[in-house]
Amino acid sequence: MGGRDFVILTTIFNTSSVVKCRFNKEIVVNGSVDVYGRAHCVSPLLYETGRIPIEVSVDGGSTYPHSGTWLSVHPGKVSESEKCTLVNETKWQYYGTPHYGGSLTVHWNPDMLKTDLVDIEVWGYTESGEPYTATWSPSWKYLYTLVHKHLNNGDFTFIPKPAAAEHRVFEFGSLRIVPSKYDDGEWNIHSIWSVDHAMAWHLGEDFRKDSAGWARDKCLKWHASDKKLPDFLSEIIDCPCTQAQSRADMGRFHPDYGCDIDSGSVCTYHQGAKHCVRAIYGSPKYAAGQQCCYDERGIQVLTSDSVGGSTPDRGHDWGSPPYRKPPRVPGFSHWLYDVITFYYCCLWSHNCQYYLELRPSSDCRTYKPPKIASAFGDPHFITFDGVNYTFKGKGEYILVSSNKSLVIQGRTQIVKYANGSASTVAGFSSVAMQEGSSDIIEVRLTEDLVKVEVLLNHEPLSFNRTWIDLKGAFLFYGADKRVTAMFSSGAGVEVSGRGRFLSINVLLPEEFMNQTQGLMGVMNNNPNDDFTLRDGRVLLTNLTSEELFQFGADWAVTNDGSLFTYDSTWLIDNYQVKHDPNFFPTFSVQENPSDPITEDMKIVCGNDSFCRFDVLTTRDLDVGIATLMSHANYKNLSQSLQPVVSCGWLETPKNGKKEGTCYLYNYEVIFTCNTGYILVGSYSRKCQADGTWSGQTSHCVSDNTLGIVLGCVFGFLTLLILLILIALHEKKHSKKKEMNVPSVSFHQIKDA
Repeated sequence: MGGRDFVILTTIFNTSSVVKCRFNKEIVVNGSVDVYGRAHCVSPLLYETGRIPIEVSVDGGSTYPHSGTWLSVHPGKVSESEKCTLVNETKWQYYGTPHYGGSLTVHWNPDMLKTDLVDIEVWGYTESGEPYTATWSPSWKYLYTLVHKHLNNGDFTFIPKPAAAEHRVFEFGSLRIVPSKYDDGEWNIHSIWSVDHAMAWHLGEDFRKDSAGWARDKCLKWHASDKKLPDFLSEIIDCPCTQAQSRADMGRFHPDYGCDIDSGSVCTYHQGAKHCVRAIYGSPKYAAGQQCCYDERGIQVLTSDSVGGSTPDRGHDWGSPPYRKPPRVPGFSHWLYDVITFYYCCLWSHNCQYYLELRPSSDCRTYKPPKIASAFGDPHFITFDGVNYTFKGKGEYILVSSNKSLVIQGRTQIVKYANGSASTVAGFSSVAMQEGSSDIIEVRLTEDLVKVEVLLNHEPLSFNRTWIDLKGAFLFYGADKRVTAMFSSGAGVEVSGRGRFLSINVLLPEEFMNQTQGLMGVMNNNPNDDFTLRDGRVLLTNLTSEELFQFGADWAVTNDGSLFTYDSTWLIDNYQVKHDPNFFPTFSVQENPSDPITEDMKIVCGNDSFCRFDVLTTRDLDVGIATLMSHANYKNLSQSLQPVVSCGWLETPKNGKKEGTCYLYNYEVIFTCNTGYILVGSYSRKCQADGTWSGQTSHCVSDNTLGIVLGCVFGFLTLLILLILIALHEKKHSKKKEMNVPSVSFHQIKDA
């Protein structure tokens, strides 16, 4: 949203320099040089997220000799200290509706602005032109100022008054706090923004007198307009069936910051839900988003059963490349098409059926979980098709190479014993990855094996927030030294620092079937071909450890294909040869009851063979514990990603009730009817293994209706029986007449 004053620290400039900063080769803002010779600029509104090219000029824009990148982030991901807030955020969004009024208070961090007096402005957002055409453009506009020359003390309390008529057409926007020395609405100046929000508090008396009626009219107009826009529901990804699946499918879904069970957010827009996720990438054509919400049982909440259910988005909340053309503007387009419209229909009036008709929950009947492969410890591999093996080479190797242009490489490093001597054990110390022309992401352990370092295109990346938008990828830095890369194909790569090694989990969606090769195998549900060499030859699955060593060596990285960073003499000298033929690892080890570490190993590892092996080869229980945790993490993810059968939503019968809102295998739904009605069909229906419901469709019919129907049926049957009896009687009578007819000779006929 712009307004951040930043300082260029690496160069000292002449105080007389005329500084300009150019973003994305086109947006130019004025800068300055302070008394210390440091150049300052203020970031502009960018309408997009990710790393933006920035260039700096000191000659008034004639040349731009200095360059770098600027990280633009979604407004919702900005820290609380960097934005201002309205007090009681559950009330200002209803301000002006019955029972909600009074004063509002703005809070901000006064240290963010080095000034004594501030102005607080109101800005609004709208879009114009023909939807989904080149004429469709965004507009971010200054509306008016709430207060001039207010003391920069971090608080301002006011009683909202209706804005001028021309400003009330902007129903959502933000507050901006700026130093009072600037003109009203001046662009690209140092400022603090609030989160974008529904500005009910500035709407007119017509809204305040009859907010429900006003909102109903808005809802109906939106409903008619949105129905004419292209259908986006058919191209968005289907929701995972369970919360466990949604949290494990880390390459395609990420927690919704507005309803995240880990952060304790309150799920304001999804009452009854405990956790929601969003599809990470917008749909291919319309940049639409998917949202999936789950209750305390971890079962999906559908809007067909509750207004708190999952709702897809015409505009993905995080935007979608190519940015800056609606509905691809991060946050703003989503508010315009999917959030303020929810206010009209569901929060400010009781017409939610119109909203949910056009934003229905996606169930999970077509959802297919990704396949997972893992590598950890000394290093042990579990392929996409479930083959377990250990490859103990020292060098750089291809873990995954796919026809979809995804490449994941791993570097192993020799582990040293406690006394400093080299062991015959190697583990992963670095993982590098790229998909197509995306940024290259590398996650590696520091040389002391204590910290995890992330490199972006071979340069160290500083994490000042947990979520970073990159070219062709998103990057999430979580707890426990865990880094997750999410690529546009839906591939997810989780790298964790565990003990002396890195642990790697790779999740690939179904589109990668028969598209992979490398140490993590051929993903095709056939474990027999996972040991496939570069030249296509397939080795048997019952290989010895020595034969597995040769298989792994075949997948060594080539010099011209390496994604790794070589930023020290030590690394260059050690990895000129991508597979060290002189390193002879310990292929097997025997458990010796007299070995003093054996008893502790049994206590720590239990029956986990990977853990036991690593303890004995490294003589380090901590290594075994790390291996045990990595293996357990893989098993938990694998279990969470097991396919789940869904039979689809069942409708509540008219004039009846439905008990049960889970539509997964083995769950039962029970139907009852209201007083005065009788159930026709099945009382209960159970989701079966083939994805169909047992029983018959349930209906509730009134007692009178049932009597009439039964009477009609009985009358019809009675009439039918009478007709049959009459027909039989006539047939019998006709037969008797035939028997009594006198015979006539041929001669009589001839004479006649």
